[in-house]
Amino acid sequence: MAKRIGVIMHGITGRMGYNQHLVRSVLAIRDAGGVTLRSGERVELDPILVGRNEAKVREIAERHGVKRWTGDIDAALADPNDTLFFDAGTTQMRAGLLTRAIEAGKNVYCEKPIADTLDEALSVARLAERSGVKHGVVQDKLFLPGLQKLAMLRDSGFFGRILSVRAEFGYWVFEGDWQAAQRPSWNYRTKDGGGIILDMLCHWRYVMDNLFGAVKAVSCLGATHIPRRVDERGEPYEADADDAAYATFELEGGVVAHINSSWAVRVRRDDLVTFQVDGTHGSAVAGLTKCWTQHRVNTPKPVWNPDQPQTIDFYRTWDEVPDNNPGGNGFRAQWEMFIRHLAEDGPWPYGLIEGAKGVQLAELGLRSWRERRWLDVPALA
Repeated sequence: MAKRIGVIMHGITGRMGYNQHLVRSVLAIRDAGGVTLRSGERVELDPILVGRNEAKVREIAERHGVKRWTGDIDAALADPNDTLFFDAGTTQMRAGLLTRAIEAGKNVYCEKPIADTLDEALSVARLAERSGVKHGVVQDKLFLPGLQKLAMLRDSGFFGRILSVRAEFGYWVFEGDWQAAQRPSWNYRTKDGGGIILDMLCHWRYVMDNLFGAVKAVSCLGATHIPRRVDERGEPYEADADDAAYATFELEGGVVAHINSSWAVRVRRDDLVTFQVDGTHGSAVAGLTKCWTQHRVNTPKPVWNPDQPQTIDFYRTWDEVPDNNPGGNGFRAQWEMFIRHLAEDGPWPYGLIEGAKGVQLAELGLRSWRERRWLDVPALA
């Protein structure tokens, strides 16, 4: 007989919570018959959908054949048969919801940022540790095929000594007047927990720490390029949160990383995010799924000459890394890893303290922008 884990899912009416976590992860695992453990036993997921908009939650449940839904989160947390709480709601609510879930004895898994402030993030992480529950934070970009190829290249010694990392992230988010915006309006209001620095530096922290070197210092410049937008109701509003961030990081081992993040940039690159890693022996450029390399023996030798058109087609001098180990959805892969952690104590390096590190870097990035200076990133106790 298969094991059962009852999953309280909050925040599934939003784009990320619905698409990546509900449909492509939990329901996909359910429809596949669960997660297989080392013993061969299977763990089945039994979700209950929770949200303040009961009509919307019920409609989603009925659409996908989910038998359980409720608008009463207190009742859901009180049910001893559901042992895992997941949250993908708004950042401002997250620390409070996680605290309530942990105090109710639930294991917790959540999106990031895990809180608005570092103090709140550390408080939740420490509460989880004291309570003895299992806990995790989504680190989805580590499970992207493109970044996993970068990890393989690093582990193989391809780069030699890594010198620098340059990343470009972002796309044009429409203002909402003549075309509907692709992101919710709260993302652009400071009072609602918006801002690209709080959102994206949490991602870049775990990417850099896990792939290129622990982050030691940060210099960040933010900007609000589009100060007025139109919300979901067609009402104009002041967009006072940062919609772009230009950040430089010092990493362990002398690696320098620079990452531009923007919701006000038009894409002319291989993907919505690209990472270029340069090393003494070779370089690589990775997007979400693909990765290209250039070894030092294949590096062209350009000469600066502004008086004639460039004769080298630089794109053709790179080789694509093959998909020798094709994987599925990265969010689902991490869900399965966490389920194995719950069911058989499988390896799990992504506890809430990792989420707190992301909030720490975002907080320091905002402070660096405000004070116009470099800031060290101290280790968290």
